[in-house]
Order: sequence, then structure tokens, then C-alpha cells
Amino acid sequence: MPGRTVRLSESAAVLTVVLNRPDRQNSITSALLADLHHALDRAEQSPTCRLVVIRGEAGIFSMGMDLAEAGTAGAGTDELAENGAREFLGLLRRLTTIGRVVVSQVDGTAAGGGVGIAAASDFVYATPRSRFSLPEALWGLLPCCVLPFLIRRVGFQKAYAMTLGTHPVGAEQAARSGLVDEVTDDPDAALRRLLMRASRIDGATVADTKRYFDQLWIISEQTEAAAVREFGRLMSSAPVRRRIADFAAHGKFPWES
Repeated sequence: MPGRTVRLSESAAVLTVVLNRPDRQNSITSALLADLHHALDRAEQSPTCRLVVIRGEAGIFSMGMDLAEAGTAGAGTDELAENGAREFLGLLRRLTTIGRVVVSQVDGTAAGGGVGIAAASDFVYATPRSRFSLPEALWGLLPCCVLPFLIRRVGFQKAYAMTLGTHPVGAEQAARSGLVDEVTDDPDAALRRLLMRASRIDGATVADTKRYFDQLWIISEQTEAAAVREFGRLMSSAPVRRRIADFAAHGKFPWES
């Protein structure tokens, strides 16, 4: 069963997963990834579930990797960093292959791995106040696991610009790029419209659709292995270790050094 990092609510056709780490801005940990997998297990075990909705609260979707946890867990080793990357990549892959329609409902800030969860979802509904950013380069990192899924969504140049620019992208701009499917003040209404269609499609057909489209795209085992290796290399570098340690110990960001 899911733990305390998420809250679940469900109807016959919809499983809603609320990211529930408000004190840490819904940052991503191994425990959160495990709870998301348990939630997806629950959706797959339900014969009536058609939609899985992932959302945050209080203006935060997810701020991505929990840097404080990474710093205190010895993130400077290749093995630990690669294991963490592999776990996160596995979650994103599952979102793109599960035989349920996955929706990210973004109301506020999505950064780093939070953008990855959105990009790996089948649909993204965002409120006008939502912002999307990839700040990893500010730490000397790259969004290695996010990029294969973001490029699939928005194309090479826009993903490249978000990575190198690091500045937040507003909801309307994200919609123009394809990261967001609809900007709305009432995302629940958008969900209801989607559910009307999704409830008529068998789960096996959803899985078949995802599997076939997966064959048409570049995300391969080699791509995934490269993402894991590069993330491990970057996380084990001395400058990155120092920046993360400073943040974990003192809450000091790299640009405040």
C-alpha cells in the first residue's frame, strides 16, 4: 500500500495520487518513487480504473530530486547516484507504458524531476499560474533522465533551451511547446471531458497504443543506460558534491557561494 509520501482517492474509473511532501515541496525520494509504483499497481489491479491523475497541492507539483536527502545519503558515489537515476527512470518508463491513461494536473511549480513526471504523462493539464523549469545546470548537473521524455514531448531545441536557460517556462508557453495539453482554471472539467472518452477505451488498447508508439521513438535501453551513466558521473564530481553538501547542511544555493 502507498505510504505517507502520497495520498490516494479513487472512484470507479479514476485513481488520484496527491504528492504529499509539502514540507519538502514534493521533492522526489526513493520512498516517493516506491509509493508511486504502489499506486500504479493499484490502478492496474482495478478492472474499472481508466485514469491515473497525479497532482500536488498549495501551488507545488514537484520540485524534483530531494537535494537535502541526496547530500546526506552519500550521493557522491557513482553507484548510489546511478541507482537513484535508475529508480526514477523506471518510474517515468512505467508512466509511458502502463495500460491506464496518466494525467499530470499541475497547479503551480514543477521543476527538474517534476517536469519529468509531467513529460512522461499522457496528458498534462495546467493552471495559468503554473511554471516549469529545469534548474539542474545551476548545480553542475543535467536533467539526464528527464530529457528523453521531454524531447519526446516538445522537441530537441525547446528541451535544450530549458536545460541551458534554466529559467521557468509559463503555462501558456509550455502549452505552445507541447509540454502542456490544456491551460485551464478548471482542470477538473478537463479531466471529466477526458474521462468520457477514456472510459470507452479498453485498458489493453491503451497499453497497445503506448507500446506501439514506444517502438516509433528513440528511447531505448541504450538511451536509458547513457542517462544513468551521465547522471552518476555528474553526481560523483567534487564540485557537485560540494554544492549539494552546502545545501544539505546550510540551505545555501550554489549561486550564493
